[in-house]
Amino acid sequence: MCIVGTWKLQTWRRVVDNGEVTYPLGEDATGVLIYTENRTMAVQMVAAQRPSIATEDALGGDPLQRAAAYSTCLAYFGTYEVQGDSVTHRIQGSLFPNWSGTAQTRPFTLDGDRLVLSTPPTKGAGGTVVNEIVWLREAVTRNV
Repeated sequence: MCIVGTWKLQTWRRVVDNGEVTYPLGEDATGVLIYTENRTMAVQMVAAQRPSIATEDALGGDPLQRAAAYSTCLAYFGTYEVQGDSVTHRIQGSLFPNWSGTAQTRPFTLDGDRLVLSTPPTKGAGGTVVNEIVWLREAVTRNV
C-alpha cells in the first residue's frame, strides 16, 4: 500500500464506545498530511473559524488570545514507517510539546484515494475513545 503523497483532511471525529461522536476541530476543519518518498511526514489540522490575535507578531500578543488560537490547531512533523496496515509517526517536533520525541502508531485503511488513520482505543472517564481521521489524496500536478 502506497501512502506517499499529499492528503487533504476530510474529517476528524472522535468516537466513544457509547456511540457519542464529536469533532475536535469542528465538522468543517481543514488540514494537510504529507508523506514523502524519503519517509518524511508532516501534518497540520485547523478549525475553520479560528479566532484572530490582536497583533502582527506570530509570537506576541495577549497570552489568552494565543492560547485560544493555538488550541484550534494540531501540527507535527517527523519521519514515518509503514508496517502492514499500520503507520508509525516518529515525531521530531509538535505544536503539542508532549508528543515531540515520541512514536505514534496508527492503524490505517487505504481505499483508492481515501486514507483513514485511527488511534488505538484509549480509555477515559467518558468511555473508550477512538479518533478516526479521514484524508483524501490530492491530485498530482507537474510542471514540465
